[in-house]
Amino acid sequence: MSTSLLPVLDDNREAMAADFADVIDAEVKKQSGLSGTTLKAAYGAAQKFKPGVVVGATNKMLPEFLTALSPLWDSKPAGTAFGAHLAANSDAATEALLAVTDSRTESAPAALSKAYKAVRGKAKNYVVEALPAVGGVIEKYAG
Repeated sequence: MSTSLLPVLDDNREAMAADFADVIDAEVKKQSGLSGTTLKAAYGAAQKFKPGVVVGATNKMLPEFLTALSPLWDSKPAGTAFGAHLAANSDAATEALLAVTDSRTESAPAALSKAYKAVRGKAKNYVVEALPAVGGVIEKYAG
């Protein structure tokens, strides 16, 4: 598997984790309806269980996320924004990211695992919506 994005972490890990946490916060806040309420409740429960969990978990998973997205980075056409490329390849990008979180959830504390499982069914839709912003964060640091 390609790891072409991993060098981005050398000097930027904390800042990237904070930027990704901001993307996650924004995506959660814009959700509405019953599924949005469920997502907000699960997100709130996770944050209440462990303050700073989003930044911390994102920081820990960054190498896996970047490794998962490296093949898409490598296939990005010149002149195309990475967020647009991720959106154009949303199935592959979403599955790559969710494979990381699914794997991590297996060993998470019960409360966090329960919160994740409560929203996992809709997670693909949430991730698809976030792909342009995710690509923007990566591009900010990868140049």
